[in-house]
Amino acid sequence: MKLFTVEEANSLLPTVRQIVARIQRAHAKVLGSQESARQAAAGAQFGGGGMVGGAGYVADLTALAESAGQLETLGVQIKDYARGLIDFPAMRDGEVVLLCWQLGEGDSVEWWHDTEAGFAGRQPL
Repeated sequence: MKLFTVEEANSLLPTVRQIVARIQRAHAKVLGSQESARQAAAGAQFGGGGMVGGAGYVADLTALAESAGQLETLGVQIKDYARGLIDFPAMRDGEVVLLCWQLGEGDSVEWWHDTEAGFAGRQPL
């Protein structure tokens, strides 16, 4: 697991912001197509198949997976696709914590929380 300093996380935010925005867009499209995908899957059980807009759905799923993979490669954890919530693992007082940021919060990471606390346990840096 990569550990970030606050400075490293902040320097990566412009790149991360772009990736998270792509994740949010792709996620919204996937959610919008899920009912059609469920119906297509149910129809496939009975010899039917196919989905109107299926190629677009697959493209959106692929974009979502690729963008999430880019964050993972950087060492950044995505916690909520719809909100654009991410964490940067870091050390604080000898313990691993998570520097927390979400799309729209600004140009710097200003929050952290324990690994078990989640968003509700955020504290200012």
